[in-house]
Amino acid sequence: MQTEELVLLNEFCIHHNIEINFINALKDSGLISFTGSEDQLCITENQLPHLEKLVRLYYEMDINLEGIETITYLLSRMQEMQQQIIFLNNRLSIYEQD
Repeated sequence: MQTEELVLLNEFCIHHNIEINFINALKDSGLISFTGSEDQLCITENQLPHLEKLVRLYYEMDINLEGIETITYLLSRMQEMQQQIIFLNNRLSIYEQD
C-alpha cells in the first residue's frame, strides 16, 4: 500500500504568498478538502495542481469565489462529457467494424 505525501497548508500559503483565509474559504465552499488538526492542516500531494489552479484564478485573474465555484463545476461537467463521448465512440466502433 502506497502512502500519499502530505503538504502543510501553512507552507503552501507562505510559498505562494497567499492568505490562509482563502484556503479556508475554498474548504468551506467544498472546492478542496484537507486533513490534520487545526494547527497542522495538510493537503494531499495529488490535490496540489487543483489548488494551484484555484489560487491562480483568484489572485492572478481576480475571479471571486463564486466565479471559481462556477468554473470548477463547468470544467468537471466538460470532463464528464468528454469521458462519455470517448465511451460512446468506443461502443460505436464495435458496430462499425462489421
